[in-house]
Amino acid sequence: MSPIAPTLQSFFIDRLAKQRRVSPRTIASYRDSLKLLFVFVQETTGKKPSALSWEDLDTETIVAFLDHLETERHNSPRTRNLRLTAIRSLFTYAALRTPSTPR
Repeated sequence: MSPIAPTLQSFFIDRLAKQRRVSPRTIASYRDSLKLLFVFVQETTGKKPSALSWEDLDTETIVAFLDHLETERHNSPRTRNLRLTAIRSLFTYAALRTPSTPR
């Protein structure tokens, strides 16, 4: 199991659904954003999502992903920023839950 998996599961179940009580649409949007990120990492590094660690999601990777959204997927800046919000939210949660998580 990926080191990210337990935190990711807790993020969706505890943080988004129970604590913040966000809408199902928000949960779906965050899910889709993170799925796109993990697929991007797999396509660019060859590393499967189940093998990812927090170190694989560094600043360079996130910036490359955001650029990919605009250039390859033709997302608007607004959509790109919504994806970034999901990533930031996950990292903020992970940093509180796992102090060794990079920021």
